[in-house]
Amino acid sequence: MTQFGTRGVLYRGGTSKALLVRASDLPSQDREELGRWLLAAYGSPDPRQIDGIGGADGLTSKFGFVGPSSRPDADVDYTFAQVGIDVATIDWSIMCGNILSSIGPYAIDEGLVPAVEPVTVVRIHNTNTGKVVVAQVEVSDGKPRTAGNVHIDGVPGTGSPILLDFKHAAGAKTGKLLPTGNYRDVAEVPGVGPVEYSVVDIAGMQLFVKASAFGLTGAESPIAYEKLVEAGQQIEFLRCKVAVDLGFATSIEAAKKESPITPFGIIVGPPQGWLLYGTQESRAADSCDLLARCVIDGGMHKAFPGTGAIPTAIAAAMEGTVVHDVTRAAAHKKGTYAIGHPGGTLTVEVGLNASDAGVEVSQASLVRTARRLFEGTVFVEPSRLTANTVRPGDAHER
Repeated sequence: MTQFGTRGVLYRGGTSKALLVRASDLPSQDREELGRWLLAAYGSPDPRQIDGIGGADGLTSKFGFVGPSSRPDADVDYTFAQVGIDVATIDWSIMCGNILSSIGPYAIDEGLVPAVEPVTVVRIHNTNTGKVVVAQVEVSDGKPRTAGNVHIDGVPGTGSPILLDFKHAAGAKTGKLLPTGNYRDVAEVPGVGPVEYSVVDIAGMQLFVKASAFGLTGAESPIAYEKLVEAGQQIEFLRCKVAVDLGFATSIEAAKKESPITPFGIIVGPPQGWLLYGTQESRAADSCDLLARCVIDGGMHKAFPGTGAIPTAIAAAMEGTVVHDVTRAAAHKKGTYAIGHPGGTLTVEVGLNASDAGVEVSQASLVRTARRLFEGTVFVEPSRLTANTVRPGDAHER
């Protein structure tokens, strides 16, 4: 039997990579069948993803499809999927902020949004969260620019800036910026005792804890963190408990399957020197306003997700959160927060309006770069699919 091929584009967005496909080119509209196709295309489950396009890393096992918008306040619909590596799972519940930076250029390249020089504004409706994020993409000769002088840590060289504004993305998972209704809460963690934490929901929902509560500094590397098994288990217990308390899981034991990355855990610490993951380059304490590490089930993100950076900066700006406690005081006057992470720093501009009704986000923006890397046909072995996964005319055969 011949292989089935589907047209796609490989894009780097921020510090991540993803296969992007037009919604009209999808091999199936059925979510379960599409999941089977994704696992086959990425070579999952397999720790090396050797029989697919996945890069055996959470930062490269990502997927998105884009099509005309289903709502009048947006230009395109963008749906994201995190593809499991050594497990046969597809997570449709989150929005990847780094890959989001590639959606504007992709939409322009694909003719879904007309190019307007010098800057094209693309309103992106993320269907995973139901929120709209606005991207500003530099355009030259009718195409998205790639050359520029903006460097983002975790990516070699420089590129053209893409400004992403998440101010309309509050309450992406729960409908509230502060899902618990409090700036901070307290939970009992076995082996630790009472631990203070904060939960913020904008772009993605994140659980924040001070690294010091678990005997950590916040400067740990991904490799070092994996060896801190007890601390990793304790933080995961708290993450699962919060998932249960907020209704995303039925029990702490079931939370890892029912809500594996909602909320995502982030440990924070005060500004201090640290070594960059991979290069071991030294970064000074004065290069950041706080340290933050995204952690999940004993593992640590090698850089920092855009959907983690936005709530981290928002939490840093809100007096009363555990993140505010460890943030450099001078950052509050600037409204700009430099987050130190394993790959370097990521800066977010924040604007908040406080009133008796609560806190309203007036600005939540960051700058990324993106580049179209490859376009062509992704081939999948039919034996891994159901008979209905690829409909005639939807894909090319080889």
